[in-house]
Amino acid sequence: MKIIDCTTYYSEDLMMDVRFHILNEHVDKFIVTESKYSHSGKLKPLNFDINNFPKFKDKIEYLVIENEPEGIDENSNNSSSIKRMNSLLRIEQSYNFMLSALENVNDDDLICLSDNDEIPNLNSKDFKSAKNDMFIFKQLFFYYKFNLFYDLMPWYGTKACKKKKLLSLSWLRNLKNKKYPWWRLDTVFSKTKHINLKIIKDGGWHFTNLKSAEEIYNKLSNFGHHNEFDDSGLTVENIQECIDNRIVNYNHKADQSEDNKYNADYKLQVLEDHNLPSYLIKNKEKFKDWFD
Repeated sequence: MKIIDCTTYYSEDLMMDVRFHILNEHVDKFIVTESKYSHSGKLKPLNFDINNFPKFKDKIEYLVIENEPEGIDENSNNSSSIKRMNSLLRIEQSYNFMLSALENVNDDDLICLSDNDEIPNLNSKDFKSAKNDMFIFKQLFFYYKFNLFYDLMPWYGTKACKKKKLLSLSWLRNLKNKKYPWWRLDTVFSKTKHINLKIIKDGGWHFTNLKSAEEIYNKLSNFGHHNEFDDSGLTVENIQECIDNRIVNYNHKADQSEDNKYNADYKLQVLEDHNLPSYLIKNKEKFKDWFD
């Protein structure tokens, strides 16, 4: 069984370097997709340079999305909800665009899909011993630094399935993080409920917002939930204050109807090194600016 790692890219060279090094011994092919448009619809330059990753060059297939997806509402006075729907269309396009690179993949090869800051633990004994066709990787959640742990919620990040079971990559991304018992008849024709699914408990790491305050501001202004960030009124200075004080200000458990989700004040913990990928620990001097 070959393993194909699929991810999207905006401008995250740090995370791509870490991703490639951690996964390289397990992954046969890296598929990286970048769009000429941000999730907020802004035209952007192409930032990915394969020459920045010479060690992995032969494994990387880089795909470029040239155009906006169909169905975008281009009204400049769009409400927050319409902006969110437009973002979802762009996100779905970024995932499904990778299907073209999977045409010659064998039925029993494993397709892994992650955001680039979600790194699956493919060395997990739980994963290696599994005979399932579908997987969800339950990951440790980190903010701002490689060792600042957000313990308030688990992160069900990377999703994976055998090629023969793959309906689309947006379908894979939306797999529910729940395994259903064999006697549940509603799973037979369901596209979201599955019995042949395994949740990998030691499933890796989600490293979010390992950026400067200015870079985080730019990311939040252009990512899928940019409408919520636009409404929050937060500034670069506010974000820097959160970094300095190890604070997560986004309320991940807020109700969908809540107007301002940037109202939390949750303190991050410093997690011990043994919880992290060995590549990071062996290269701690290289990444010293990203440890607290």
